[in-house]
Amino acid sequence: MKLTFHGAAKTVTGSCTLLQIGKLKILVDCGLWQGSEEIESRNWLPFGFPPSTIDYLILTHAHLDHCGLIPSLVREGFAGEILCTEPTRDLARLILTDSAQLQEEEATVLSKKERRRGGGPVRPLYEIEDVLVSLDRFGDPIPLHKTIDLAKGVKLQLRDAGHVLGAAFVHLRVTEGRKRPKRLIFSGDLGNTDKLLTPDPAEPEPADGVILESTYGDRQHRSMRDSIAELRQALLLTFARGGNVLIPSFALERSQELLAVLFQLYKRKELPGCQIFLDSPLAISATKVFRRYSECLKPEEAQALAHSPNAFDFPALRFVRSSEESKAINAIASHAIIIAGSGMCTGGRILHHLKHQLWRPECSVVFVGYQAEGTLGRKLIEGARTVRIFGEEVAVRAQIWTINGFSAHADQSGLLRFLTHAQKPEKIFLVHGEMPSLVALKQAIQTKLGRTAHIADWKETVEI
Repeated sequence: MKLTFHGAAKTVTGSCTLLQIGKLKILVDCGLWQGSEEIESRNWLPFGFPPSTIDYLILTHAHLDHCGLIPSLVREGFAGEILCTEPTRDLARLILTDSAQLQEEEATVLSKKERRRGGGPVRPLYEIEDVLVSLDRFGDPIPLHKTIDLAKGVKLQLRDAGHVLGAAFVHLRVTEGRKRPKRLIFSGDLGNTDKLLTPDPAEPEPADGVILESTYGDRQHRSMRDSIAELRQALLLTFARGGNVLIPSFALERSQELLAVLFQLYKRKELPGCQIFLDSPLAISATKVFRRYSECLKPEEAQALAHSPNAFDFPALRFVRSSEESKAINAIASHAIIIAGSGMCTGGRILHHLKHQLWRPECSVVFVGYQAEGTLGRKLIEGARTVRIFGEEVAVRAQIWTINGFSAHADQSGLLRFLTHAQKPEKIFLVHGEMPSLVALKQAIQTKLGRTAHIADWKETVEI
C-alpha cells in the first residue's frame, strides 16, 4: 500500500490524501486551499494524479478545506463514487454551491478590472454547473459504524469524529494478499470534547497506522465553562462601552454552537437588551440541516430543539439573509452581537462589518476559531494596527479577543487520547497542522506514548 499526501501537509488546508491498494485508488477528502496568495494559488494546479483513475472519494466532513475541490476533481475526470454520511452529503451541497457562487462573483469583479487593463475575462475556479454535476457522484449515504466492502479484502467503516454535524473518521481494514489484516485510520478532523451540540468523538479500534490531524497539537483548550464565562465578559464589557461585538464564524458548526451558548446566556438573563444577528445565508441554511438531523446531536439538545424557545429560535435572535438587512445592522451603535462569515475574515459579510466597526474603540472582535497563516483574521489576532479592507486602510481600535475553547478541533490531550485508544499504532503520520503544532505533537507522541510520528510533506509518498 502507498500513501501520498496531496494536501494539508505542513498546513491546515487543502486536505487530500491518496491511498493506493494494488489497483484500487481511494482519495480521502479533496479540500480547497485557503490562506495566503501562495497557498490559494495551489487550487489552480493540476491534481497530482489523474482524477479519472480514482475509484472512491471518502469525504470525512463538509468543511470547505475538505470538500471544496470536489467540483474541480469531477470536471477533470473523476467518475468514481463519493462516500460520506447523510448530513455531510446535505451540508456539502450547501457549502459547494455557496463556494461556486463566490467563485463566480469574484471572477466577474476581476474580469471587469482586467478588461479595463486591456486583458481578457477571468474564469472562476469552478461554477454552479460544476457543483451540480459533482453532486451526482455522491453515492448512498453510509450510516456510522456500518461496515461496507469497497473491494475484495477492503472494508470501510465510518465513526463519529465529534467535529461537526455528520463528520466521521475513517476505518479501513485491508486483508487482500496479506497474512494479517492492515488497519488504517484517517482521522479527518477530530472534535473537541464538552461541546454543547455535537457528541464527543467515538473511540477508534486498534490500528496499525493513523493519519492524524494536528491543528491544535501544541496546546490545551480552555474548558467550555471558562470559555463561556470569557465570552460573557467580552460581551458585557463591550456593551458597557457602548459598542457592538463582531464574531467571525464558520457557517458550519461554529455558528450553531455559538447560538447554543448565547441561548444559555439569554435564558439566564445575562444579555441585557442585546440583539443577536446571524448574518450569513449559508449559516442559516446549515442551521436548518442541524434541525433536520437533530438525532445526530447530543440527546438533550435534540430534545430541546423540539420546543420553543430554543437555541435556533428565541426572541433576541434574528436571521439575516438579504444584503439590505445586513447593511442596516451597521446603523446600530451598541448592544449588537453580529455573527458573520467568513470565519477567517477572508471574505463574506464580516468584512463589511469590520470596515464599519473595527476602528471604533468601544467595539470588540471575538475570534472563536482557527485563523490560518496569511488570513485577515490571523493579522488581527497577531496585533495589526491597521488592515486593508476593500482597498481601504482601516485602523484597528476595537478590542480583539481570542477564545479557543469553542474550537471544534481536539487539543493535544484529545489527539493523544485518540492514539491511545488506537493502541499506540506503529505508523503515525501527522497532517493538517502548521509546523509549531506538528513539531509539538510529534514530541508529545514520542515522550508520552513512546511512538515515532512522521510529519508529512506535500506530495510525499510513503509505503505502508
